[in-house]
Amino acid sequence: MNHLEWCRPRTGEMAALLEELVGIESPSTDPAGVAELARRLERELEPLGLKVELLPVAGAGPILRARVPPHDGSEPRPVMLLGHLDTVWPLGTVAARPVRVDGDRLYGPGAYDMKAGLVVVVYALRALRTRGPLPPVTVFLTPLEEVDGGPYLAQMEAAMKDAGAVLGFEPAWPGGAVKTERKGSGSFVVRARGRAAHAGADLTRGANAILELAHQAVRASALTDLKRGLTVNVGVIRGGIRPNVVPDHAEAEFDVRFRTLADGHRAEEAFHALEPVVPGVSLEVIGGVHYPPLERGPHVVAVYDQARRVAREMGMDLDEVASGGASEASFAAALGVPTLDGMGADGDGAHAVDEHVIVSSLPERAALAAGLIARLSEGALSRR
Repeated sequence: MNHLEWCRPRTGEMAALLEELVGIESPSTDPAGVAELARRLERELEPLGLKVELLPVAGAGPILRARVPPHDGSEPRPVMLLGHLDTVWPLGTVAARPVRVDGDRLYGPGAYDMKAGLVVVVYALRALRTRGPLPPVTVFLTPLEEVDGGPYLAQMEAAMKDAGAVLGFEPAWPGGAVKTERKGSGSFVVRARGRAAHAGADLTRGANAILELAHQAVRASALTDLKRGLTVNVGVIRGGIRPNVVPDHAEAEFDVRFRTLADGHRAEEAFHALEPVVPGVSLEVIGGVHYPPLERGPHVVAVYDQARRVAREMGMDLDEVASGGASEASFAAALGVPTLDGMGADGDGAHAVDEHVIVSSLPERAALAAGLIARLSEGALSRR
C-alpha cells in the first residue's frame, strides 16, 4: 500500500481534525490560545514516537518542537517540517463565522493559513509510522509568524542549520502548486515632527508634518520597480488634530517587498537616507528588512525536483509558483539549506472571509509530504 492509498480513506478524519483545530482560536496576540493549540498537537505527535517540547517565548505562545530521539548518532540530518500555530483572526471570529462544509470546501478562519498544513504534517507522519520507526524529522511550529516573529529567530535558524532539508507547510498556491520563490518583506515607519500653528491666521509660522510625509510617500514610492519585483506601499498615514491647525506630528507606515536580498537592503538604505523637505520639520525612520526572500536557487530547485518525482509516482502533477507573500521558510533558503514551501493543503482566501481548504487535497498533500520526507531521509540530497 502506498502513502496515498493509506491517506485517502482517512480524508474524513483529517477534515474532522482540521475542524477541531480551527475551533481552537490561536491569534498571534493570544498566548493562551496558541498554547492550547500546541498542546492539542502534542497529543497527536507523541504517540508517533516524537519527543515533543513546548519552548516558551516571552509575551507569546510557545514554539512546538518535536524530534525523533537519536539512536546511535549516525542518522542523517533531520528533515525539518516548518509551520506556524498562529492566525490573523481575533478571538470570537469562529463564533461569528463557524466552520462550514460546502461540497469539497471546508470554510473557516485559519483553515487554509495554516491549520490544514498542521493536519498534513500529522498525517504524513502517521503514514510514515505505518512502515516502521519515523525517519529523522524535526517538527518546528512557531507562535508569531503572522506578526513577523522575531524573538525566536536564533532558535529557528539553529534548527534550520541542523536540517538536511526544510519543508514549509504554508498553504499551497490555489490549484496546488508549491512555492519555489517568495518575496522578502520589510516594514518602515517614517515619523515627522513639525511646528503647530493656526492654519488661517499664522500658516507660515507652522511646519506641516503631514505635508512632509506627503513628500516622503512620493519619494519612497518611487523606489518601486515592477520589473525587478521591488514594491513600496504606503499603507497607513496618521497625523494632525483638526483641519484648521498646521499639524506638528504625523507618521506613515510602509510595506516593502523584494525578490532579492540585495534589493531589500537597497530599499532599507534609501529609507534611512530620507531627508526632510519642508523647512522646520525633522524626520525619524525606524524599521528594516524582516523576512529575506526565498530565491529560486539550486538548493530550492533540488527539493522541488524530488517532490515532483514523488507526485508523479502518485499519478499527479506538481507545479511551482512564485509568491509575493513572505514566509519563515525563506530564512532556511537564505542560509543555503535545501528548502521547499507551500507543502500545505490546496485552497484559497488566506486572511479573507472566504478562506477555505479543498478537503480532497488533504490526503494528497499528506501522501506527498510522506513520500518526500522518506526520499530526503534516504539521502536524495546527501546533505550531511
